[in-house]
Amino acid sequence: MKTVLFPVLGAVAVFAAGVTPSTAGDRYADRPPVMVSPDLSAPWVLQLGHAPGIVRQNRQVVQQPRLRYAQPGQPDRVQTAAVQPPSKRMVMRPQINPIYLPQEVAYDGPQKPGTIVIDTTQNFLFLVEKNGKARRYGVGTGKPGFEWSGTHKITNKREWPDWRPPAQMIKREAAKGRYLPTYLAGGLENPLGARALYIGTTEYRIHGTNQPWTIGGAVSSGCIRMRNEDVVDLYERVNVGTTVEVI
Repeated sequence: MKTVLFPVLGAVAVFAAGVTPSTAGDRYADRPPVMVSPDLSAPWVLQLGHAPGIVRQNRQVVQQPRLRYAQPGQPDRVQTAAVQPPSKRMVMRPQINPIYLPQEVAYDGPQKPGTIVIDTTQNFLFLVEKNGKARRYGVGTGKPGFEWSGTHKITNKREWPDWRPPAQMIKREAAKGRYLPTYLAGGLENPLGARALYIGTTEYRIHGTNQPWTIGGAVSSGCIRMRNEDVVDLYERVNVGTTVEVI
């Protein structure tokens, strides 16, 4: 395992960079390097899969504070990594398009307030509000061959859900040389992220992700992905029994 430095506006963030051949996070692609925000206390930092180690500012070592979405049961401490210069320049993947960040928008659809509407063409989730408004979030949706539509209810809600990949998914990924676990406990490495809203009696969920850079694309096996901080926000706003309309 080697360490990688990312200089950001006078600060340096240290991460342990590596790829584990059989982790759940590599179902579709290896985890890319990520350009870190200057705000290292932002909740999304923990979605990178490992808590950042230390931040050096003005030659002083500053420990990272505990973040809002700390994994349950983890000690309240910061892990550190040795500082070494990168061996070569790395190509950064573009950050999430700001259009997919949560925002209030005008909404003139026929659904009543409190309904969740998921537009799988534009990759938006709308939580319909009163007075012609909606709260809009960017989402990741089913990749080609995994699209679906329909109207259901939220039947369950879970924090830091466990993941049991369906047998068909395990078989499908094994054919590609990617071997999934039959069970993965909830946590930062779990592809279901911080929260899950279960849709009807289907195998689909609205859930968080440990791959936030995929939001805005057709990337899943039918589930609706959200950034962890966004699914936490939605989770607090809706109840079991909420109508979900996927179009």
